[in-house]
Amino acid sequence: MSNNRFEKEKIELTPDTGFNLVGIDYFADSENQLYLIEHFQMYQDALNAKKDRKNQEEYFVLYKDQNNEFYSR
Repeated sequence: MSNNRFEKEKIELTPDTGFNLVGIDYFADSENQLYLIEHFQMYQDALNAKKDRKNQEEYFVLYKDQNNEFYSR
């Protein structure tokens, strides 16, 4: 998965506060492959939800840091 490929979608799905667990739909059209699974207030809760998934590499957590920069893990 190329990081640049999903950059626009990542920015759109990144919450202003909290953490979003996002999945990848490889069968969707190329513009809408990312989808929101659940929003969390705590990073640890989002990370645990990701770890509970069968194919963890198909999911990531989106958030903004204290400098309002976008991050994904």
